[in-house]
Amino acid sequence: MDAIHLRDEVSGAEAAILPGFGFNCYRFRVVFDNRPIEVVWSEPEFESGQKRASGSGIPLLFPYAGRIRGQTLRWNGRQWPLEGDDRRGNAIHGYVLNRPWRVLEQSGCRVVGQFQASVDDPRLLDKWPADFRMTATYELSGAALSSSFLIENPDERPLPFGFGTHPYFCVPLGGQFAEACRVELPVGQRWEVVEMLATGRRLAVESPAAYRAGLLFGQMQFDDAFTDLQFDGGRCRCGIVDPDSARRLVVEFGREFRECVVYNPPHRQAVCIEPLTWCPNGFELAEEGIDAGVKILPPGESLQCGVLMRVE
Repeated sequence: MDAIHLRDEVSGAEAAILPGFGFNCYRFRVVFDNRPIEVVWSEPEFESGQKRASGSGIPLLFPYAGRIRGQTLRWNGRQWPLEGDDRRGNAIHGYVLNRPWRVLEQSGCRVVGQFQASVDDPRLLDKWPADFRMTATYELSGAALSSSFLIENPDERPLPFGFGTHPYFCVPLGGQFAEACRVELPVGQRWEVVEMLATGRRLAVESPAAYRAGLLFGQMQFDDAFTDLQFDGGRCRCGIVDPDSARRLVVEFGREFRECVVYNPPHRQAVCIEPLTWCPNGFELAEEGIDAGVKILPPGESLQCGVLMRVE
């Protein structure tokens, strides 16, 4: 597949995006003291488009992020067939992570892509309650990669959704010892999960101070949805600290993202810190009267959000 390569000529930072495979940013690399540091992990030959779309880089999850129980969405008295299979009989991760996007704008350090159901795959109009349009922008500046997302409802019907990004961050971060890295998570609660699906109960984390200070990666084993995030000045800041390289990755996002999934892939070469606008399986929880963050955009309305990734 053809990739779009971004480069900041001053810092030497680089990024690569696959428009033909979900507009996935599968590489983000920074340079310190003439030494490159890989920030985003992806499977070898991911750019071939033959690998699992949700397993590398930064998959974009929309109009549902994470799992939905079963293979059908029940909405406003109608059933909608879903895609994705978590090998447990549940739909997972939405429609845009593996489909081709259109490139709207491109320069040396910035690229803008867009996906609209009715334009790019009209079959999706039979698989979701409304048409949808997402515009994603990636831009390099120094040792930072900013991403912004505009979600629009071009339909005459309300658009329900849950959105999230699923970045795979490299551990270690320029050093040699992944186990010694610390993952900083300013969270206070987690959603109870049974058979990989949230039940609607919120449970306190054992020591919020320890989560904020940073958990040792070598002792982490997560596939959990966290909530009660701490915001400072309207921003939540997670991080990965590598004591060997003395580098820190800051992952920063706004209040539009009210949940955060943390996942350790079995290969242990990365950790996923995933800002989400909702708790996965949110539609089922909403039917039970639980506020899980399901958003409903009226016709003509939009939502803007973004994630900043910066190495210090």
